[in-house]
Amino acid sequence: MSQSTPNTKATRREWIGLAIIALPCLVYAMDLTVLNLALPALSAELNPSSAQLLWIIDIYGFLVAGFLISMGTLGDRIGRRKLLLIGAAAFAVASSIAAFSNSAEMLIAMRALLGIAGATLAPSTLSLIRNIFHDERERQFAIGVWIASFSVGGVIGPLVGGVLLQFFPWGSVFLVAVPVMVLLLVLGPVLLPEYRDPSAGQLDIASVALSLLAVLTTVYGLKQIAEHGFSLRPIVILIAGIVVGAVFVRRQGRLAYPLLDLALFRQPKFSAAIAAYGLSCLAMFGVYIFISQYLQLVLGLSPLQAGLATVPWALAFVVGSLLAPRLARHLAPVTVLVWGLLAAAMGFAIIALVDSRFGLWVLIAGTVVMSLGLAPVFTIGNEMIITAAPPERAGAASAISETAAEFSGALGIALFGSIGTALYRTTLSGTMPIGVQTDEASAALATLGAAVAVARTLTSATANLLMEAAQMAFVSALQFVAMLGAVVLLTASVLSRRILAARKTTAREMNDERGT
Repeated sequence: MSQSTPNTKATRREWIGLAIIALPCLVYAMDLTVLNLALPALSAELNPSSAQLLWIIDIYGFLVAGFLISMGTLGDRIGRRKLLLIGAAAFAVASSIAAFSNSAEMLIAMRALLGIAGATLAPSTLSLIRNIFHDERERQFAIGVWIASFSVGGVIGPLVGGVLLQFFPWGSVFLVAVPVMVLLLVLGPVLLPEYRDPSAGQLDIASVALSLLAVLTTVYGLKQIAEHGFSLRPIVILIAGIVVGAVFVRRQGRLAYPLLDLALFRQPKFSAAIAAYGLSCLAMFGVYIFISQYLQLVLGLSPLQAGLATVPWALAFVVGSLLAPRLARHLAPVTVLVWGLLAAAMGFAIIALVDSRFGLWVLIAGTVVMSLGLAPVFTIGNEMIITAAPPERAGAASAISETAAEFSGALGIALFGSIGTALYRTTLSGTMPIGVQTDEASAALATLGAAVAVARTLTSATANLLMEAAQMAFVSALQFVAMLGAVVLLTASVLSRRILAARKTTAREMNDERGT
């Protein structure tokens, strides 16, 4: 185990190490988005079935979410740098094989391996930041860079993918990761310190299996609800995931060195940050699914134009992430957290003002304000999470943070998606044009995309009426979920403040007792 002297300033070596840490996070975020552009080309070549195509898309995110807790704790045991390098090597190999896949089954297998390897990246890199940067201000800035790398990766993913697909085969989108991971493998052993918990016990395989099963079934159930509504099958799957999760949590309370350290949640600082982070992800992902459709199906932007419209959002996130440490110099972390949540709530309220014709600039303004508010929440919140845990448990704490984000994002998509879809259907059913037949109306009520497809089969006048009605119904749904997002963030600000206020009250009472 190696460790720098506490309270020392970082040297040039540490800052270069931060750049090396940020690169795989950027690639990880790119891999979540870049595949969507390649789907038409790979579908034409590999000819996957509809079920296989869904697994090609989904299995990466599923396995990332499923293995986060296990990988975070494994890094604490075997060494965070070691786990990061193993993950980087696996990511590079899987990316290389995926690029030259000659069957859908082969590509699904490689996407699965990419998901498992990807699960090592976030907890290992964030916990290493805790080990590398001991000065509080420097650590906050480093976490800001870490957060910003995910934002940049999410933005440039579609742009890089679009350029590559213009000149190269679909497999080229996977090869982008290879040189980055090779660079990490070469420089990581030189620039990154190793840190592990020497007193850690054996990894509990039963806990790993329970955690994986709980996360996969819960996320899958939420995703199915988001896509198909509240039918019996996804609800049963979701309940099964919750039950397995409860068994997993109960088991952790009986282990000397658990996979999930429940004691962390007894720390108000940790609980407040997790609550703020989780509820923020819930609102952000829940509203985003409507924003992407609004840009293309209401405003009529091309996929590239829609992608460019989200660039200000991502840039604001980068700026906010890097400014957060400066705010923390003058304000208490709880103040940054609460005011960030309030600013983000204001951003969602602005988004709720969009209309069907002139909403682009209103939407951009709202997403920029939202990003400037959420970025400090993510940066300071993650710093609070990893410093609340003892150094030897930083990997586990980082994994809990990322798992909370994954769960909350999936829940937000399912919950907001279901509410918004129900509102869209209710509104459109009351404004359906007279000339639309029953079967056509039934199809149009499913989604806005389906309404667009139905409109193409109708006469010009009826098509125009249907499109206007469907777009207005969708805008109403977007406005409602945006206001719901604002309410969620206002709730998060109140909840975080109360949790931390309770901590101060308890500490004050303990001091009074000692005084007497």
